[in-house]
Amino acid sequence: MNERIRTAHTAELTGQELREIRGLLDSAFPGNFAEEDFEHALGGMDVLVREDGELVAHGSLVQRRVVHGGRALRTGYVEAVAVREDRRRRGLGGLVMAELEAIVDRAYVLGALSASEDGAALYRGRGWRVWGGRIGALSPAGPVPLPEEEGSTYVWVPPGGIRLDPAGRLDFDWRDGDVL
Repeated sequence: MNERIRTAHTAELTGQELREIRGLLDSAFPGNFAEEDFEHALGGMDVLVREDGELVAHGSLVQRRVVHGGRALRTGYVEAVAVREDRRRRGLGGLVMAELEAIVDRAYVLGALSASEDGAALYRGRGWRVWGGRIGALSPAGPVPLPEEEGSTYVWVPPGGIRLDPAGRLDFDWRDGDVL
């Protein structure tokens, strides 16, 4: 397997790379990856995995603020993790996540993501934990609960990192489209 992993800020990606990422995401999530979802994945660090020159896996990490226990935590939020269908179950998602986790460990207080049922096993197997407390968002109208996100929101605390109240609430900063 001829692999090439590239980690770069979105600003360093070429127009061609962005089109390739969008194509991979549209293929991996047919009919379920809106323009707002793509927008959420931009502006942070991207991990691209190529085999024989073709993009076969991607994930990104963007900065968000999460309020917990009266503090706004600098959070690395995982977005747009996808592996080309014919290359799945070969460890490529793990390669992407290892790169993203290393960035969280070096630059953030907390890692977070919202997992689909299909993706949840990857994250659990890597040590991500389902958040057991309440989930909410800081909307333009004030705090709102997001009970539909409970059970699918995962967190990663860097080694030696912050102690979280596992029964506490995580309130994510607001964004258009799917908040998480």
